[in-house]
Amino acid sequence: TCDTGDQQTTAAVHLKEPAATFVERLKDVATYEGEDAVFECRLSQETAQDAQWFLGDVPLQSNEMNEIRVQGTRHSLILRKVTLEDCGSVSFKVGQLSSAA
Repeated sequence: TCDTGDQQTTAAVHLKEPAATFVERLKDVATYEGEDAVFECRLSQETAQDAQWFLGDVPLQSNEMNEIRVQGTRHSLILRKVTLEDCGSVSFKVGQLSSAA
């Protein structure tokens, strides 16, 4: 606000979160049945938007078979003791960004 005594004007500041980009995208992983498969990607900045991992079209959650980690800008997915049914596309989505391997 600027107040000169007999006149006053006011303005507001609005902030937008800058769009994140991929610094490192997902890479294909080859492993043996029964081993863990680790997928990682890194964003240009931390984001408040919800990130989601997918195996095919199925959204993944952290549990005894899938470990999802976020350390700053690095996002990781560990598929524990993979089987032949786990073969296929793994993708990571946050906001408008997506990467697949």
